[in-house]
Amino acid sequence: MKIHIKNGRLIDPKNGIDAVQDIFIAKGKIVAIGAAPDEFQASRVIDAQSLVVCPGLVDLSVRLREPGLEYMATLESEMAAAVAGGVTSIACPPDTDPPLDEPGLVEMLKHRAKSLNQANVYPIGALTQGLKGERLTEMAELNDAGCVVFGQPDGLLPNLRVLMQAMLYASTFGFSVWLRPQEITLTGDGVAHDGEVATRLGLLTVPVCAETIAIGNIILLTKETGVRVHLCRISSAEGLAMIRSARQQGLPITCDVSINHLHLSDMDIGFFDSNCHLMPPLRSSSDRDALRHGLLDGTIGAICSDHAPVDEDAKLLPFGQSEVGATGVELLLPLTLKWGSEMRLPLLNVLSKITLDPARILGIDAGHLSLGSAADICIFDPDHYWKVTSSAILSQGKNTPFMGMEIPGGVKYTLVNGHIVYEH
Repeated sequence: MKIHIKNGRLIDPKNGIDAVQDIFIAKGKIVAIGAAPDEFQASRVIDAQSLVVCPGLVDLSVRLREPGLEYMATLESEMAAAVAGGVTSIACPPDTDPPLDEPGLVEMLKHRAKSLNQANVYPIGALTQGLKGERLTEMAELNDAGCVVFGQPDGLLPNLRVLMQAMLYASTFGFSVWLRPQEITLTGDGVAHDGEVATRLGLLTVPVCAETIAIGNIILLTKETGVRVHLCRISSAEGLAMIRSARQQGLPITCDVSINHLHLSDMDIGFFDSNCHLMPPLRSSSDRDALRHGLLDGTIGAICSDHAPVDEDAKLLPFGQSEVGATGVELLLPLTLKWGSEMRLPLLNVLSKITLDPARILGIDAGHLSLGSAADICIFDPDHYWKVTSSAILSQGKNTPFMGMEIPGGVKYTLVNGHIVYEH
């Protein structure tokens, strides 16, 4: 299909474009910007008057719940939710059941995702077998099967020798290691930030030092091995300061933050709102403010949704017993726009944090609208506000702390490889 998108405000962070320009698509690629190519006859014209045309969003953490956890969500429901949110590239953590530690499982997931003809899925391979932290996976074989990076999503490995071996292995092959910096021996059964709110509610806590001690170990091992490391879901001001210092020393370390931690603090737990049961936990308001500014100075490289749909009954349990996680892939764009508006940032800079910058961290060719690139495009109305309700969310998981809130940014069209996969 040949598509002509006209009259839209084209925003492309890579090429520094923020202007009203037409874009022309043929054979799944962007073939022209501005003027139409010779003899171009569009089979579909999209009038994007008063709309923003930007690269498709790249989300660094979307749990698709397949294989094995289909009672929480299905591949069909979460892929539909992704494209409804303008997300065209997804990094899928390996904590499925069984984990993504075998090439066959990765190939099956890639095949299932491709058959749906929606967002591009990039599996994160398990760093250790069964994610148990004992024996390394065959990273080279997993890479051949389609894993682009390797990670351990539930905290730092208990055995630092195994972690060092994993980092050396990854460094040898040029792979990136993704770790969530949390010292599990300090986390225990904690469910909330070690602060005033948890004390008042009588909740078991996760201290900030659980994050900073893990970051310190990772920094030292990065110096030793030279591997590229990405730290997932930074939550504290102290941890952020350590990463900033490491980056200033030239260490190959990047990090991201979840959209939840940009807007919420432990005060939002209120009276045991289990939708705020997240991991890492929501920290203090001063931590939240530090994270918001960490994006401005480039210490934090990207914003992700940390999408984790769960069964409704699992969120009806008491706070400490409820399932961890929040749905968010459809809220990534609106909540990022909300952050950008509050920080008074140019839209070009705001969108870079959910398009070009995460694509660079993931190591994929996405997040831009260059000539000849795949036509992965999001078209949205920045002035359209919509209310977060169960019926408005396509994800099978309805668990979000933002339920009932009105947020900006309604996605009108999503294109993947030149095909319209979502149309409002």
